[in-house]
Amino acid sequence: MKAAELRELSAEELTRKLADLRQELFNLKFQHATGQLENPMRVRETKKDIARVLTLLSEQAPASSGS
Repeated sequence: MKAAELRELSAEELTRKLADLRQELFNLKFQHATGQLENPMRVRETKKDIARVLTLLSEQAPASSGS
């Protein structure tokens, strides 16, 4: 997922996206533990997507506080 795509989303949408990504990461870790994970790189990609979303949320937080 590109950062440019994420920048177009609102804070509420980013929060939902974050929850979805965390659920996906949980599922991928579970699959990895049981030996069912076909593409281990998806774990890394999902972690990076979570970091991107968290970065954008932290960038938007000061802008929305009105200071």
